[in-house]
Amino acid sequence: MPFATWFVVAGLLLTLMALGKTTLARLPLSTAQLYLLVGLGIGPLGIGLLVIDPVDEAGILEVLTEIAVILSLFAAGLKLRTPLSDGRWKLPLRLATVSMTLTVFGIAALGVYGLELPIGAAVLLGAVLAPTDPVLASDVQIEDPDDTDRLRFSLTGEAGFNDGAAFPFVMLGLGLLGLHEVGHNFSRWLLVDVVWAVLGGLAVGAALGVAVGRLVVYLRRTHKEAVGTDDFLALGLVALAYGVALLVSTYAFLAAFAAGLALRAEERRETGDEPAADVEAMAHEGQAEEVAVDEHVAPAYMASAVLGFAEQLERIGAVALVVLVGALLHRADWTLDALWFVPAVLLIVRPLAVWIGMAGSSSSGLQRELIAWFGVRGIGSVYYLMFAETHGLNDGFSDLLLGLVLTTIAVSIVVHGLSVTPLMRWYSKRSDAEEREAVRLEKEG
Repeated sequence: MPFATWFVVAGLLLTLMALGKTTLARLPLSTAQLYLLVGLGIGPLGIGLLVIDPVDEAGILEVLTEIAVILSLFAAGLKLRTPLSDGRWKLPLRLATVSMTLTVFGIAALGVYGLELPIGAAVLLGAVLAPTDPVLASDVQIEDPDDTDRLRFSLTGEAGFNDGAAFPFVMLGLGLLGLHEVGHNFSRWLLVDVVWAVLGGLAVGAALGVAVGRLVVYLRRTHKEAVGTDDFLALGLVALAYGVALLVSTYAFLAAFAAGLALRAEERRETGDEPAADVEAMAHEGQAEEVAVDEHVAPAYMASAVLGFAEQLERIGAVALVVLVGALLHRADWTLDALWFVPAVLLIVRPLAVWIGMAGSSSSGLQRELIAWFGVRGIGSVYYLMFAETHGLNDGFSDLLLGLVLTTIAVSIVVHGLSVTPLMRWYSKRSDAEEREAVRLEKEG
């Protein structure tokens, strides 16, 4: 396709999405659904303008999806302003550990007993599809840093943690296929791929987030410098976290998420419980330069500005990557295996894993049901599969795994996109009604 035509397609898509944003908000549709349709239309199943082989071009797809996920994870970390000491953190941690582990092995069981895959390929399939997606789940994530709704907070935190926490299981699957060293009795896998890579990634991101955050605030407060560079700050911190994490053989996804969390924690440490929205309002009133160096609100302005830029990049990445997924759907698996496999993953494995992981929590039944349902699969799954391809995945399993993963992502985008608007509206009305009732009872008491 001529280079100029790419600009026309991209320009039309972005313009239509900008003009139709408010209309989509009123409909049971998501932007990801439209991106998927565009990709389908310009791909081999449509007019054939975008033709890409996911196996031959796995390296390119791995890099593109990795960048999109890292930016999204950094933004997710910045959104979470709730102190780490708050009890709300228990739920996303349980979802990203207990529930995700159960999901990996639940899907692996489907692969072994239903698809007759070897254990290594089945575990790899489970690891690829287990993490929820921070790129496509924005409609069910927290709406602003001061949003403490338990449902939104849990889904945001889960997507932030489990996109990195899935990596050990990807390495385990590759190890069982003979493509990665796991050591005697899995000792190397446990010590290096689980303990060191997970804890090291979190530590790298946290340390860099704290260091960069304190340095910028110091320069702005004390010397009135480093102002107006929040876009470079966002890109610089993400690149630092990513690069250092890889240099010390840890997981860059967890480092990016931890960097966002640490930067936000620094802001809260400096400003306390003052709502971040108040700072943003001041900036929009034309006081940005003054706010950026103000002794009291400079940290909050920094975090808000960095988050705004990161979210812009995240949205651009979502457009490009979901269009690519749509174009790749010619490789999706529409066989009888997919007809039972995809519903089993979304309607049985995910809900069971969530209910077990959330057992005994203080969340309501409605919140558990919605968390169990909104396990959106997307760009993260594409990345992990491309990672496996570039690390020598057996060609005998490539087509089957690729087909099942693409089919699951496509179905997830469609069904979750159709249900998110009505379900979240219903949930908001129920939450508001329950809050009003609690206030009434408190007054009467």
